[in-house]
Amino acid sequence: RCINRVLAPNTGTVFVDGTDLHDLSREEIARRVGYVPQEASDAFPSTVFDTVLMGRKPHIGWQPTDEDLDLVAEIVDLLGLEVYAMRAIDEISGGQRQKVLIGRALAQEAAVLVLDEPTSSLDLRHQLEVMELLTRRVREEDVAAVVALHDLNLAARYCQKVVMLHDREVYAAGGPEVLTPEHIRAVYDVEVRTY
Repeated sequence: RCINRVLAPNTGTVFVDGTDLHDLSREEIARRVGYVPQEASDAFPSTVFDTVLMGRKPHIGWQPTDEDLDLVAEIVDLLGLEVYAMRAIDEISGGQRQKVLIGRALAQEAAVLVLDEPTSSLDLRHQLEVMELLTRRVREEDVAAVVALHDLNLAARYCQKVVMLHDREVYAAGGPEVLTPEHIRAVYDVEVRTY
């Protein structure tokens, strides 16, 4: 459903819902595109709840509304972080911090989510939970998710489209079926068998 939500033609221009990102203000981009980095920066101390609330910044003025606070509480609960809501993010594990960053992006209610290794700090169970959550968002809320993953099993299981990069070039693109032993050998220089 979201295939036309993000377009990156050969010109290097990126469109979201038909609008060139270069034509938008930073605030408009923040309303449309949510970003999850690989890890949290420790720029300043903040609670889990307040960090997720920062995702609402493009939508609110000086004071969050009751609706903003309810949405953040719902996301915190959805990610299983309610026990940590009032703890500082530097007092929780790396995996929990990763979920906080995902929560912050979800709070943006953006049309496009760009996630850089969103499961890298998570154990297997939480990796699956996060990927299930993202898959539901894409399916139920017409959100596009662009995810950088090194875990080929997660890519095969959850991604509708796969782009394999090699030497900064697109080596193969298509559905999960592009994850063939031949392509994996060429890109990663390892021998594998797929089942």
